[in-house]
Amino acid sequence: MLVLVAPGQGAQTPGFLTPWLELPGAADRVAAWSDAIGLDLVHYGTQADADAIRDTAVAQPLLVAAGILSAAALGDVALGDVAPDAVAGHSVGEITAAAFAGVLGDTAALTLVRRRGLAMAEAAAITATGMSALLGGDPEVSVAHLEKLGLTPANVNGAGQIVAAGTLEQLAELAENKPEGVRKVVPLKVAGAFHTSHMAPAVDRLAEAAKALEPGDPKVTYVSNKDGRAVTSGAEVVERLVGQVANPVRWDLCMKTFEELGATALIEVCPGGTLTGLAKRALPGVRTLALKTPDDLDAARELIAEHANA
Repeated sequence: MLVLVAPGQGAQTPGFLTPWLELPGAADRVAAWSDAIGLDLVHYGTQADADAIRDTAVAQPLLVAAGILSAAALGDVALGDVAPDAVAGHSVGEITAAAFAGVLGDTAALTLVRRRGLAMAEAAAITATGMSALLGGDPEVSVAHLEKLGLTPANVNGAGQIVAAGTLEQLAELAENKPEGVRKVVPLKVAGAFHTSHMAPAVDRLAEAAKALEPGDPKVTYVSNKDGRAVTSGAEVVERLVGQVANPVRWDLCMKTFEELGATALIEVCPGGTLTGLAKRALPGVRTLALKTPDDLDAARELIAEHANA
């Protein structure tokens, strides 16, 4: 059973899109997306520095574009050329997964994520906020400690990782006063306290943008961040995408669903690495592969073929 997943914000690095644009037709495709959403994805994916692509309004569409482009290099997921049994995405990666599943067309997905990024950037500008990953520790102990500090467990990622979100002052206090058992607190390359009440102003903006969408029902199993449940209605997928920006990501529950479905392999699209790392710790025995550059495509195709012939 093969799962295809898409990473969230923070996975981007300067120039990561460069080798993908060398694939036949890729540069033209990304240029067309850039024109459609009013953002030069080619520039930001190849020439912009780390600070520029840290901008929420840039990072989010850039990640979705990279995910769709790298999956397309394997074949068309929605049309069945690549046949995962399930798809999911972490945070903004859920929009990428919605494109994989045929819920949204590529341009519709990029238009939605462009508006999402702008709305969340505006919400993040109201108060100086951020996110930090807690490595190690007991989840229940960590969550209780975060609540005492006024922080939100915005990403419960499983494999011993929780991401806290809140004001910069609250995060500074967390760095000085870690929960018992936590080895390290790592600030993330994001520009706000995503998936918390700080993002409430973005929900209304995104709901308005979603009215223009005509979602299809998922063609493969779509696993939601909200509760790890498989969602069968395209309208419900979009509804969850809207509410998701101000609510915690439960990637731990997504991985639990993968396990219950009988996952034996997991491929993470570009810029891969984060979700495969979590899966290696939380899903022992599941083969994992991250698409970082086009050099990884042959191994991914082999893994897909093995599952297609199983």
